[in-house]
Amino acid sequence: MSGFEDQLQEQLARFRDAGLYRELRPLDGAQSTHVAMAGKPVLNFSSNDYLGLANHPALKEAVARALHDFGTGSGASRLICGSLRIHHELEQNIASFKGVPAALCFSSGYAAALGAIGALLGKNDIIVIDKLVHASIVDAARLSAAKIRVFAHNDVDDLKKILQWADSRSTGQTGGRPRVLIVTESVFSMDGDLAPLREIIEVKERHGAWLMVDEAHATGLFGERARGLAEAFGIADRIEVQMGTLGKALGSAGGYICGSRALIELLVNRARSFIFSTAPTPASSAAATEALRIVQSAEGQERRALLWQRVDETKNALIRAGWRIPVVQSPILPLVVGQEASAVSLASELLALGILIPAIRYPTVARGAARLRLTISASHAAEEIAQLMGALAQCRTKGLSA
Repeated sequence: MSGFEDQLQEQLARFRDAGLYRELRPLDGAQSTHVAMAGKPVLNFSSNDYLGLANHPALKEAVARALHDFGTGSGASRLICGSLRIHHELEQNIASFKGVPAALCFSSGYAAALGAIGALLGKNDIIVIDKLVHASIVDAARLSAAKIRVFAHNDVDDLKKILQWADSRSTGQTGGRPRVLIVTESVFSMDGDLAPLREIIEVKERHGAWLMVDEAHATGLFGERARGLAEAFGIADRIEVQMGTLGKALGSAGGYICGSRALIELLVNRARSFIFSTAPTPASSAAATEALRIVQSAEGQERRALLWQRVDETKNALIRAGWRIPVVQSPILPLVVGQEASAVSLASELLALGILIPAIRYPTVARGAARLRLTISASHAAEEIAQLMGALAQCRTKGLSA
């Protein structure tokens, strides 16, 4: 055992030396713009709760009803005896919301990616992913055993070259043409930039490829019906596989895949992360169902309008203060620092001033691209943004900035 522990401690020491050591920090109370850490109140600018629904009274009431009617756990996997009516109702609501025939829920967005990609592809197929897709998609691609190709971030010309290569792979093959699946996010989680979905679709259709789009950071925020960026661009019906999360703007937990009924039937039969997982809790399904109702209501429209107002206020304040930020297209505003140790120092100083924005470091982002991932919620007040800017100004006077 001593050799085992020694090696673990050596590895942890390397993490600390490289500025990559992480630790869990308990928060007291509900997810909100105001939380407490070690008994100290802090202002939270790091959550993905974009519409402020995670602590919404209506979601909590829905959870209470679900606990009364269905209990705390689902008891088993969906294919054994855990497929509760409340799960089916949620999936019907997701399908209606997204304007597709069917949907299937998973315990997390990570599980949704693993299950869908693994079910669709095998060792003779090809998966083409954007360089900056989420780790769940990268891991799913590796586990699928398909040939992996990576195109430069949002670079459609690079994607074209890879698809031309994929076309050449099918020439003369006796086993038939390999399946080719392109996977991208619609709103990228670390930079907040948008994928060129229209151009990607034009290219994939010329080459007979499939497209899977992760709308995790777009669901509930973009489009006339808040379905996501694909709806906003008017191309949702040309995407074979749509993925999303229930744990960001919808304020609950879990992930989903939606599309054709045949796609969902295939996942029920082949997606290992669905087949071999206990079903999501009734409470999380109830919360997500209620969140979908709110997102599609007048209240949802008001919350989205307020969110984009707060995003504009924060962006403009950062620019006036001289902070370098990319073009803002989402509630994610990356303050790129560069070196990991510098990002950690800036985050620590902000925390001392009552602002929670943890440092994001390798392997979540590339080495030397550490940043503070500032996120805005509809629940943030104008004076809270002013408090954030005051804290950032104090950090700049100490030589800590992005």
